Amino acid sequence: MASDDLLDTTETAQERPAFSLTSGRVRGYHRAAVDTFLAAARTAFEGGGELTAAEVRVASFPLVKNGYVVAEVDAALGRVEDALAARSRDQVVRARGAGAWVEQARDEAQVILDHLARPRRHRFARTGVLTFGYRVDEVDHVSSRIVRYLRDGEPLTAEQLRGAAFRMQRGGYREEQVDALLDATIDVILAVR
Repeated sequence: MASDDLLDTTETAQERPAFSLTSGRVRGYHRAAVDTFLAAARTAFEGGGELTAAEVRVASFPLVKNGYVVAEVDAALGRVEDALAARSRDQVVRARGAGAWVEQARDEAQVILDHLARPRRHRFARTGVLTFGYRVDEVDHVSSRIVRYLRDGEPLTAEQLRGAAFRMQRGGYREEQVDALLDATIDVILAVR
């Protein structure tokens, strides 16, 4: 193989997209936005930057034609979030000891359990009668799983909560409250991994 052929192969490898691309009518994440975010995440992780697992969890990207396949990017973001959470745990354990980390996770878990001790159909604030929110029965089902995880040790993964999707209903639960509780639960799960 000539040296020019090696150069061409290298250039092609560098231009290869990081994830599969959508086609047809299916939209995917904006490639440049994802690439920029992941490059910043890598720099922050390797250099000890300030990016947190929670910031990765709420990252969002525009949907476009010929974008990255959403499921692949979301899976990669989950791995980045896991790595940042592990780094944060290690830093706290080194600085304050494992007992402090466990106590913090236990306190966060208790706050979640206290919130979810409310009666079914009344665990979160509701939207108005004419406004859509998360479907109450579906959120209550996931909430019950969270309680069983925290109280009884029933298996539940961060990936399952990241993938939780709720249909909408008029007068449903307020999205921001439900999302905040799911985020807090993911933090606890990542803390005790």
